Formats: sequence, C-alpha cells, structure tokens
Amino acid sequence: MTLPFFVYGTLRPGEVNHDLFLRGRVRSEEPGELADAVLYEGPGYPFAVEEPSGGVVRGELVPARPEAYAGLLAELDRLEEYVPGDPRSLYVRVERKVVRAADGVGVRAWVYVAGVEVAARLRGAGRRVAGGEWRGR
Repeated sequence: MTLPFFVYGTLRPGEVNHDLFLRGRVRSEEPGELADAVLYEGPGYPFAVEEPSGGVVRGELVPARPEAYAGLLAELDRLEEYVPGDPRSLYVRVERKVVRAADGVGVRAWVYVAGVEVAARLRGAGRRVAGGEWRGR
C-alpha cells in the first residue's frame, strides 16, 4: 500500500530532517490536519498521541515518488524507531485519515504516533503543544 506520509515535526519543510529524508523524494507537500490526536513536546521533536475525545495535529501530507517509496518507508521506520509488533517502539506507524487544508478532503496516510509506553508517559506528565502546531511553539 503506497500511502502518503503525514509529517508534523522535524520532517516538515524547514525543519532539520526534511532535507535529509524528503527533499527530492516526494511529489508534493500539502498542509493537512490529523483529528483526534494531540501533540506533545519531546526531546527536540514532537509526539502525536491519539486522543479519541478530540484534538488536532497540524502538518503536511507528503506523497513519495513511486521510485523512492520503499526506501523512504524503511528509512522513516528507522528514524522513528518503529519496529512492527514491538511494544517498546518509540513511534508506531498507523494508517489514519488526514484532512487536506486546501479542499477539506480526507486522505488515508501513514502517521507516526507515539508508541504505547511513550503515549502513556506523555498523557500522565507530558507537556502539550498548544493548537497542535509544532512550528512557532
């Protein structure tokens, strides 16, 4: 399944990991919002934590170029310390609906959300990012 990625932290345009991982490997970058999630401060990067009772995380939808997709998926899994099936993963890659800001259309995308243990810690003692926007925090 070749879904676009939804990025909300250091992979966004102008942030430290954007050029390292995404430049030249994506077709576009479109503003979007992930509903039912909140953003928490991390050690130099944010965590999206799913919150069914509401909240929104703002970022960009970035569809990978077809020839770059498999490699980019593997590299982002490593960057986000995601290991399928491992509950100790820093992040978990999940398929979620993200709404494009330009037209309000919902798009299925890969989103890296806080892993189970990380999310529990953040809900208990984490610092939320106001408005779900990592930039300008």
